[in-house]
Amino acid sequence: MKAPLLIYDGQCPFCIYCVDYARLATGPAVDYRPYQDVQQDFPQISEDEFQSSIRLVQPDGRLSSGARAAFEVLALGGYTRLWNILYTTLPLFGAISEWCYRFVARHRAVCYRISRLLFGPSLQPASIALTSWLFLRLLALVYLAAFTSFTMQAPGLIGPEGILPAERYFAAVGAGLGPEKYWMLPSLLWLDASTTAIQLLGWTGSVISVLLLLNLLPRLCLPCLYLLYLSLFYGGQVFMSFQWDILLLECGFLAIFLPWAPRLFTWMYRWLLFRFMLQSGLVKLMSGDTSWRNLTALDFHFETQPLPSMLAWYVDKLPSLVLQAGVVFTFVVELLVPFLILMPRRPRCVAAVSIALFQLTIIATGSYNYFNLLTLCLCLLLLDDQMIMRLCPASWPAHASRQLPGRSGALRSTLLAVVALVYLVQSAVILNMTGNRTALSETARRVLTWSAPFHIANGYGLFAVMTTNRPEIIIEGSRDGREWLAYELPYKPGALDRAPRWATPHQPRLDWQLWFAALAPREHNPWLGGLMSGLLLGSEPILTLFQHNPFAEAPPQYIRASLYQYRFSERPTRQQTGDWWSREYQSRFWPVTGWRLQVEPVADEMRRELDASVRSSLQ
Repeated sequence: MKAPLLIYDGQCPFCIYCVDYARLATGPAVDYRPYQDVQQDFPQISEDEFQSSIRLVQPDGRLSSGARAAFEVLALGGYTRLWNILYTTLPLFGAISEWCYRFVARHRAVCYRISRLLFGPSLQPASIALTSWLFLRLLALVYLAAFTSFTMQAPGLIGPEGILPAERYFAAVGAGLGPEKYWMLPSLLWLDASTTAIQLLGWTGSVISVLLLLNLLPRLCLPCLYLLYLSLFYGGQVFMSFQWDILLLECGFLAIFLPWAPRLFTWMYRWLLFRFMLQSGLVKLMSGDTSWRNLTALDFHFETQPLPSMLAWYVDKLPSLVLQAGVVFTFVVELLVPFLILMPRRPRCVAAVSIALFQLTIIATGSYNYFNLLTLCLCLLLLDDQMIMRLCPASWPAHASRQLPGRSGALRSTLLAVVALVYLVQSAVILNMTGNRTALSETARRVLTWSAPFHIANGYGLFAVMTTNRPEIIIEGSRDGREWLAYELPYKPGALDRAPRWATPHQPRLDWQLWFAALAPREHNPWLGGLMSGLLLGSEPILTLFQHNPFAEAPPQYIRASLYQYRFSERPTRQQTGDWWSREYQSRFWPVTGWRLQVEPVADEMRRELDASVRSSLQ
């Protein structure tokens, strides 16, 4: 014997099914023969023993059987050593494995039918070289959109003449903290938070995203992209407080390790998608919101979501029964489909298609920047190379195969396993506390606190409580206090005859933030003082965030903001007037403010509120 020999039952369809898999996994490192051909060479093994379990014969004559033989075969072929290590080091794992093996051996016919249903007519080792390679290219596009979108808006949002100057923010945090500030707010902007530095970080991130897209130095690009986006995340303050920002950080963190251990970290990504989808459904159920429970949530959603698309106007007019069916579909995708993610390849494919269809409907009816695109990228990792090979150019598999890591040393393998274990523990704690973060135990808090600033694991869940109306803040300026002209944002509803616009993958962060601001009292949004003061000053960076500035020649003398209730127009109104919206005045949201009235006192008050909010967030 020149190689180990695995002996199996050549008349058992399930045995043949599994051995075909093992042949592909191990290659020529192991020989395979049915016992009917070699039984005479091993008289010490009875026919009943051959039929009850597989037998592995080593060249030196050593014999093993059952689960142990299966794990040793995979290890000998270099496919995976993990199971064999667990078997030899953990007696309980070995005992459970042998019990499972005996159970399957007694029910081979049933297991064969189930296996064909879950894995397909032929069982093949899952190759993920092409899948993971393609995922990183798509992640580069998401990074490129995120960096470019924010960097273009950064001067108006957090520049020295912006709404929330980053220099002032970091100075306030630094004054209240000692050296721990670098841990609590890990950001390169501690070195310099000027507009030049902010844009340098942003455009550098865009350039590195292109390098990753072109597959140039991917193992160096990935940690750089994560660090740069983390730096901008903290500099962006309230304008970077969205769930897609932390989802990109979590994906970026896992991506650092994906090229080094593709198989292990592909499963970490699948676990992330499982948590993300399941939490999105759980928060809806646990919130107690009646619109979700009585299936009327979509009666309001398309009209009240932050940035609806033109198609949302038409979908909003669908019959209630159709919209209720959409709520049921939402619950199925978010509460049931996620469990298919943790199953074999065919159920995972069903999960990928279901989630992708769900995300595409969201993209069509609303603008959530790169959020849904990133979720679609995660769906790709539910598939394997065999599923997507036919859809890709012939040259891509060759490029992907060159990126496969070599054999890992013991130290590197241990470090990667530790990272994965820490990530699993932290994310499992967060999943367990979905919808009830205040009940975290002291132990759970300690587990999460040390890594929380880096957002390597996060909680998710949008629209837990459905917004049933749409208050909109309309900002107006005047030169004389009598004639008022409205500022127009590029995507937020304003003029009644302006059609909703599609923004994906760009995120107009001021448009988004004003949607949230309209849902709460003015005092809960101290950043508004910077916006109103900037408009009175005619701040050019802030004005670039608007689509229309009615005071292009000189800033107004007075500024105010009113609160209106917006609704989609009805079909007859749309046909007669061309208006997409109707609105009704509700109240004054921001008092008339001007240099001759109270801008300085108001600005000082808002600065004090901002400083107080910074201090409270640090506590």
